[in-house]
Amino acid sequence: MAEIGALRRGLTFWRRSIQARVVVSTVLLSAVVIAAVGWFLLRQVQEGLVDHRRDAVLAEAANETASANDQLDDFIGVDTDTSRQLEDLFAPLRDAGTARGFQVVLAGPIDAGGPLATQGPRFSPDDLALSSVPDALVVKMSTASKPQWTYTRITTTDEHGERVQGPGIAVASQIVLPADGKTYTLYYLFSLEEAAETQALVTRALLTAGGLLLVLVAILTWLVTRQVVTPVRLARRVAERLAAGELQERLRVTGEDDLARLATSFNQMASSLQKQIRQLEELSRVQRRFVSDVSHELRTPLTTVRMAGDVLHDARVDFDPATARAAELLQGELDRFESLLADLLEISRFDAGAAQLDVEDVNLVDVAHRVVDMTRALADQRGVAVLVQSPDHACLAEADVRRVERIVRNLVTNAIDHAESRDVLVRVEGDDQAAAIAVRDHGVGLAAGESAMVFNRFWRADPARARTSGGTGLGLSISLEDTHLHGGWLQAWGRPGEGAQFRLTLPRRAGQVLRQSPIPLVPEDSQELV
Repeated sequence: MAEIGALRRGLTFWRRSIQARVVVSTVLLSAVVIAAVGWFLLRQVQEGLVDHRRDAVLAEAANETASANDQLDDFIGVDTDTSRQLEDLFAPLRDAGTARGFQVVLAGPIDAGGPLATQGPRFSPDDLALSSVPDALVVKMSTASKPQWTYTRITTTDEHGERVQGPGIAVASQIVLPADGKTYTLYYLFSLEEAAETQALVTRALLTAGGLLLVLVAILTWLVTRQVVTPVRLARRVAERLAAGELQERLRVTGEDDLARLATSFNQMASSLQKQIRQLEELSRVQRRFVSDVSHELRTPLTTVRMAGDVLHDARVDFDPATARAAELLQGELDRFESLLADLLEISRFDAGAAQLDVEDVNLVDVAHRVVDMTRALADQRGVAVLVQSPDHACLAEADVRRVERIVRNLVTNAIDHAESRDVLVRVEGDDQAAAIAVRDHGVGLAAGESAMVFNRFWRADPARARTSGGTGLGLSISLEDTHLHGGWLQAWGRPGEGAQFRLTLPRRAGQVLRQSPIPLVPEDSQELV
């Protein structure tokens, strides 16, 4: 678990730190470039060392062969013993090899054929293994007359009796022995240990220099990015404090470079936002105060007008038909005016942040049935049947029953008003985390984009359409505020000709965060699911 936590913290740091990503990316790219350059330099050094050593080896082998031929010329007509001439020829070559660091093998004659180990007579140093002479070179010399060379592995025996191998070059030359007139082969074995050591030294130097260079690049990159990232981090912290409401926060400006100019522009933007936010807050406060004052001040004249209207409405039977109708219209508009005034007062409480919940366990099934019973008269008047689909058990949620009933009543009356004489379905469902009520109608529906605007104050899809149910235009706005007060969701779906569905989702426990709703927002009979 500790390893997993450390890995997660590391990944989080990698995602959030642009400085770390820039440093790592720069170091990786630098490592690739250094590796490529180092490989190229090593190749050049290796080829240069080997080529130089090869040229020197071929020249020295040619000189030794020339000296051997000169010595053979002195043997002509002096001695006809083959073995003795071979020994006299090999001895100075062996001594020269010991002095100058190479090994010599004398073998032949070449018409003997076969591997070197089977050819005879042959002469070689005691500490040299004949396998140091490649078989391919022996075969080639059986047919070639010019000197040949190849790379090989030289195997020798040290003073402790252990076999030691190392890289080398084998050079072969032919000579004709005067004693028998046959052709013999001289094999010169030159070690490449010095070149290998030089190459190893260069490799270690390049690796050390490359490592130090990478560290230097990482430090420089970190320092450079720090100069850029640090002001950005400071700006982020200041922006977070501004977002949290600390509008007086500003960036410190030092210098006259681009970052300083950016900080100046940021401070100017923050000052402008602070000024506009304060203006908006003042305007909002004045607006809320105005709505609240007007709503309260209208109470007294509305009460007086209500009393007069009630008297006229009760006495309408004694009036002529036109006056009686006017009294009825006055009574209806007074009812609507009182509802509008109550909604305005409720909106002002929401705007002032004074709305509070009276939380208790609420059975949404009972709420749905009570609301349907309260709106039955309106539904009968519109020729609409309101049906309730609910589980057999209680569907409980911690909520304010008065506000929940108001939300559901607004949704049901709105559905009845737009159902166009078709059935309205009120569905109640719940799970372990949430409880929901969905109100589905099959009326005019909502056009694209209207599902987000339907909760705006005084908004109507068709401005020419009258509020036949006597609504104030604030019902859905108040319902949305009530839902937010509970920490719930109030969402709308609709399609022209398919009707609409409004879904209220409340958490089972007050303060619990909602993750999902037990009722899908898009109804099952929608064409979207076909």
